[in-house]
Amino acid sequence: MTGPVPLPPLARGPVLAAAATVAAVLTALSTRYGYHRDELYFRMLDPAWGYVDQPPLVPWLARTLGDEVWLLRLPATACAATSVVLVALLCREVGGGRTPQAFVAWAYAGTTACLDFGHVLLTSSLDLVLWPLVVWLVVRAELRGRPRLWLVAGLVAGLASYAHLLVAVLLAGIALGLLLVGPRSRLLDLRVLGGGVLALLVALPNVVYQATHDWPQLAMGDALAENNAGEVRWFMWVFLVIVLGPVLVPVWWSGLVGLWRREEWRPVRFLVPASALVVVFTFVGGSQPHYPTFVLVALLGIGAAALGDRLGRPGWWVAAALNAAVAAVISLPLLPLGLVGRTPVPDLNLLIADQVGWPAYGAQVQAAWESVPAEEREHAVVMTGNYGEAGALDRFAADIPVVSGQNALHDQTRPPDDTTVVVTVGWFLEDVRRLFASCEVVDELDNGVDVANEEQGAPVAVCRGPVQPWSVLWPRLRHLD
Repeated sequence: MTGPVPLPPLARGPVLAAAATVAAVLTALSTRYGYHRDELYFRMLDPAWGYVDQPPLVPWLARTLGDEVWLLRLPATACAATSVVLVALLCREVGGGRTPQAFVAWAYAGTTACLDFGHVLLTSSLDLVLWPLVVWLVVRAELRGRPRLWLVAGLVAGLASYAHLLVAVLLAGIALGLLLVGPRSRLLDLRVLGGGVLALLVALPNVVYQATHDWPQLAMGDALAENNAGEVRWFMWVFLVIVLGPVLVPVWWSGLVGLWRREEWRPVRFLVPASALVVVFTFVGGSQPHYPTFVLVALLGIGAAALGDRLGRPGWWVAAALNAAVAAVISLPLLPLGLVGRTPVPDLNLLIADQVGWPAYGAQVQAAWESVPAEEREHAVVMTGNYGEAGALDRFAADIPVVSGQNALHDQTRPPDDTTVVVTVGWFLEDVRRLFASCEVVDELDNGVDVANEEQGAPVAVCRGPVQPWSVLWPRLRHLD
């Protein structure tokens, strides 16, 4: 029988320096290109208890923080910097000393996970800190004999549900792990059960919204799987390697193996089945490949403790620096905008591609709108194929009435019944052409820097004479993806 895992001193200086560097770099680069399509969408959504594709917290933040890109991205930046500290705390909690703490803080700070989700405000940006926080709390509860922290973990998980309902998979994984590998007595512990109840109570408005709206997240998951499953089920394995970088795969893998084999970590062995469930859920569901990212972040901190002072060798630091250099070029707007389209970066990282061109696209659609005779514009709208296009027009051409059938915008926007002219934007033209008496292409979107994103080259058309009433047409234009 081994004793409790010792708690080494915190490598405060290196860890805080790494977190501060992440915050400074992300803030300095936050305005280099422009909004991401999801950010444009979030700021357009009316406040609500939930939406068909997500809980309410991130759209609320986007609307509250306003239209300065650097301000809009502060929550993501704060999450990235805080997650650096949490990774080091996890390393310390399982016995990692100053050297592995310092290494894992700096190495993780230079990963695609930290830089991508920290640079752009996404629903998953908050998962970057909330998942490792839940894991740290339950690890501390078990290794330090502080079972009341299960209640705090439940509270955090409940709050996390307002950003992303995926946290329910982590909680289910922890419960499964306790059942399979123990300590099973925790399943009857009132503090653990209380943590689960507290998570459910805090998340209850989310559950009520889902129940009273026919469980839209299930429909959204089905739609994502229908569109993405084939690609997700093979690419998720690649993503497990690249999201933290090939250099750090041995580190997080050491965490997984150490949790299973080390006797002193036996009280938290349940994290192995929990991690496996997240991966299996991602594979079976087939909706998005990045879901296991946030459990890998936690395993990285634990793995650094498993490798210990070996991480102080120069080879590890050089490899981590190279890993960070590659991640920075791929994840951050470092290249001159005019050069980006001539590099593989937009193909390697859609987050970069989706930050380019929105003001130019808005100006083109504004010109197409103004080409419609004034008497017709009284009965006209602009209809976009996706929420990014709609959000861009709402931001950069605010005097134009914009509607879109994608996701939550289908419920929030709708053409007036007397609409007879529609300026369409996007590749969905061929799908909607049959809904009008005539459609004429008047322009093609061009971001001016040859970045091949989803909008580049998309048609802008003027369509007249809807063939049926909008009460019939609008439901047909709804799409989830």
